Amino acid sequence: MVDKRVFIEEYSGQPVQIYKSALAQPSRISKTKNFTFWVKAKSLFVTVFLPQGYPHTVTSDYVEYQIWDTLQAFSSSLVGALATAAVLKGVGVGNQEATVLAASMTWLIKDGTGMVGRIIFAWAKGTELDSNCKKWRLVADVFNDLAFVIDITAPYFSGALFPAFCCLSSTLRAIVGVAGGATRTAVTRHQARRQNLADVAAKDGSQETLVNFISLIVSLIMLPAVNDSPMLVWFLATIFITFHIFANFKAVRALKFDTLNQKRLAICVRGFCDGIIPSYLCGYHL
Repeated sequence: MVDKRVFIEEYSGQPVQIYKSALAQPSRISKTKNFTFWVKAKSLFVTVFLPQGYPHTVTSDYVEYQIWDTLQAFSSSLVGALATAAVLKGVGVGNQEATVLAASMTWLIKDGTGMVGRIIFAWAKGTELDSNCKKWRLVADVFNDLAFVIDITAPYFSGALFPAFCCLSSTLRAIVGVAGGATRTAVTRHQARRQNLADVAAKDGSQETLVNFISLIVSLIMLPAVNDSPMLVWFLATIFITFHIFANFKAVRALKFDTLNQKRLAICVRGFCDGIIPSYLCGYHL
């Protein structure tokens, strides 16, 4: 016999029926409480880390892109910790013969070179970053990994070569900063579907902060374990960089823009003149 005395509650937009007869059975009450806890936890996660009104206020490619973007950010943070430790060792941290002035000068020259590189790259390629954001997003992450490799390699060189390596990595990272920031804005504008660009960008920042916090904890455990083993450092760096490139490629492929840039428009026009327009050229898989 069906118990018609029910309570109907709604969690995350889904109605849930709780029969009154269940309230008299402790085991069923326990299951209901556990269910309610997980529903509330999920609702809290959605509220904190996803745009308001998700999934109706973002594009269909949002989830897949964010998953791969989160994974690439995690791997990038780990290899970044290895690179930072290598640079600090190169400037003399832990070396009694190193002077504060020499380390400071190296760091200032490195930062100054990066500033100049940022200005030059923005002047040379700034107009391409919006229409070809997929291309430059991938290029930026490749440059980022190359900068990490240079940072890890730099301590093996002494004299004038070490500052030169640091300046080169700083220049590459400046390009990453310009291209990555600009393309991220283009992606956010694409994914925001309800005039909620600021909300999507803010929640993306929250997701990245959470990933960086988790990677910070992992780095605190990883760095002491690999500090005295250069081979292990290179082994982990190779794994992280490989996965970083793969995750970025998958993230870029997940994006499905509904607009045409100049190159795709030219291809479509030529195809139209020939009587053929492949659907995949219309911004959905490029």
